[in-house]
Formats: sequence, structure tokens, C-alpha cells
Amino acid sequence: MNLKNIILGLQHTFVMFGATVLVPLITGLYVGVTLFAAGVGTFIFHIVTKFKVPVFLGSSFAFIPPILAVAASGSLPEALGGIFVAGLMYVVIAILFKFINIEILHKILPAHVTGPMIVLIGLILAPIAINNAMGIVKNGNEVINVIPTNKAWAISLFTLSMAIFVKVFFEKIGKKLISMLPVLIGLISGYFLSIALGVVDFTVINDASWIGIPKFSAPKFTWNAILITVPIAVVTIVEHFGDILAVGNVVGKDFIKTPGIHRTLIGDGLATAFSSLIGGPANTTYSENTGAVALTGAYNPIIMRIAALFAITLSFIPKFTAIISTIPIPVIGGISMLLFGMIASIGVKNMIDAKIDFTNSKIIIVSSVMLVVGLGGAFFEFGNFRIEGLGLAAIIGILLNLTINFDSFKKKGKNKTS
Repeated sequence: MNLKNIILGLQHTFVMFGATVLVPLITGLYVGVTLFAAGVGTFIFHIVTKFKVPVFLGSSFAFIPPILAVAASGSLPEALGGIFVAGLMYVVIAILFKFINIEILHKILPAHVTGPMIVLIGLILAPIAINNAMGIVKNGNEVINVIPTNKAWAISLFTLSMAIFVKVFFEKIGKKLISMLPVLIGLISGYFLSIALGVVDFTVINDASWIGIPKFSAPKFTWNAILITVPIAVVTIVEHFGDILAVGNVVGKDFIKTPGIHRTLIGDGLATAFSSLIGGPANTTYSENTGAVALTGAYNPIIMRIAALFAITLSFIPKFTAIISTIPIPVIGGISMLLFGMIASIGVKNMIDAKIDFTNSKIIIVSSVMLVVGLGGAFFEFGNFRIEGLGLAAIIGILLNLTINFDSFKKKGKNKTS
């Protein structure tokens, strides 16, 4: 572990930091626990993948909708229980990958099914971003303006503007490392403006100690939470495959083959399950990994493990995590407007990249039904069983596609074996 790798590890921590802490700020989970889970989860991933893949695991945005939905109707511990089962689903699918051709997955989950899923994640979160941007907190049916609307909009739009400026301007002038930090710089800029406008309460920071153990918590298991959360794993498993393929292309190694997609998926799943057991969000292999690796040319996986050590260290500094927890909701709203919109846009981009033929009525039917079911508030109940929103849209989309496109699915399968 030389000085260069330590500096690169710290740099990678900064790249991943903004997005990693944003998830607990939105969902109500603890920042310290999230950082600890990301660090330990990264080590779990590296152990399972034989220390070969240069990846840092951070918080997954895809699981924000089910966490918020379960927390609203139940509790955060129940959401953690759902995430734990989702993590185990990764492991089960990974074992299947060991024996089943991965092309089967692409046939069951084509881009015109996964694309709308990703679009729905962003659009379902859109009202949360706007409420935060306006300084609004909802407590049941009660709407509370914790910050005056005009002042909240000023903070959120300034935060959004700074994030956009960092991404666009520094990318244009060739400062690509800085352009990879729009979330972090946006959060810091919005926070300083909030201080200047007098909307930051420093009481929590003053009361926090310098050294302490993160506030770990245990999951609670309910069928409702599991049924809402687990379908999201369908999307994140597909994203995982893309992330591992992308970082492999940058490094010049076939990580799908060695150490194998089954190992990377097991590592991701075990890290997610571990995180939920201590009160953290689901983990994921960020696309930012690929950008950071490509930019710095630092392919040594030890750099990611150094970044993980920094994350773990920060989790034991309550004074630091208290500062993060005092970030006002309009700052979070400003960043969320960009990030959630980008999630939806990525879903559209994935369909464009896959050259989806939207003149095909069957494809339009699948995507259209999924979008309406996901956004329209549809739910299905049978006794204590209830599934709704994105989870219901995903299941209906998969089943509908297999039903009306079964002939083409069967035809492709025959061509492959002939």
C-alpha cells in the first residue's frame, strides 16, 4: 500500500461519496451505517471475486421507492428485511448463471421491459424530489413547510445549478475528474448557501462526539415488504451485468468469464444482505466506478479497498456524519431533481442503445402497460398479500412480454441451438 494508491483511494472515496450518502438522507437511514456497510460490502465483494475486480460498492438508488413505500405503510426495519431477501435473490440468480446461458436472462428481460422499469424508478421518485426542493415534509396527510417555499426554491435551484455547472463546464474544458463530482460539489455548495440563509441547525453537530459506533439496527421480515422490494432486484441484476461488463472493457479483462458473473453477483448480493442486517441500504456496483477507473488509469483493485477503508473510518466519526445529517431537504431536492431525472433518462437511453423497434405494436403494448401500472397507483391484494407500484409493473411487464412475444422468444431459442 504505497502513497500513490492511498491518494487514489481517497480520490475514489470522493467520487463515490455524494451518491452513497444521498440514499440515507432521502430514506431516513443512518449515514454512518451506510458508509460502514459500503466499506465492508466492498471487502465482501472483493473476497468473493478473488480480489480481481476494481469495484467500490455504494448505495443503490433503485431501492429508494420500495424503501419509502414500505416505511410509509410499515417501518424502515421492514424495508431492511425486504432488502435482505433481495440480496439473497442475487445469490440464487448467480447460482443459476453458473448453469444457465446468460442469454436466457436477456430474452426474459429484454430492453423494452427493463427500460420502462428504470424509467419508472426515476418518475416514481420525481414527486419526492419536488417536495424536498420546496421544503415540504409530508406526515401522513399533513403537509409541513419546514423551510419557507421561496427560500427553499432558492437553495434547491442553486444546488441544481451548481451540480449542472460542474458536470457540463468541467467536462467541456477537459477536467473530467472534477466533472465526476457534481453530486458532492452540489451538496457542499447548497449546504454553504443554506448556512448563509440561516436554515441549518447545528445542534446535532455540537452534541455529536468525535468517535463513536454507528447506529446499527436489525431488519424485520414481513411478506408485504418482501413483495414490494424483491422485484427491484430484477432491474439491479441487469444493471450489475452491464456495470461489470463496462469496467471489464475499460480494464481490458473479461470479468464476466474470470472471476465470473456468478461470483460478482454473489459478492453484490452478500454485500446487500449484510448491509440490511446492520441497518444500511442495498449496495450496488456504480457506473461511476467505470468512469473513475477509465479517467485515472488506476486499475489495481487495492485502490477500491483503500477507498472502502476510508468509508469505514468516516463511519466511526459521529461529528462528521452529524454534519451530513444537517443538510437541509431543499439541498437534497436540488440534487434529486437531477439524479432522478437522469435515472429515467437512462432507461430511455438503454432502449435507444438496444435499438428497440417502437413500430412493433407488441413492444409498445408492453412498455405502455408497465408505465401506466407503475405510475397509476395500481395494486393487487389477496388476503394479506399486496403488491403495487414498480414491483407490480415489473411482474406484469415480464409476464405480458412472455405471453405476447412468446413465438419470437421460442424462435430465437431454436435458432441458437440449431
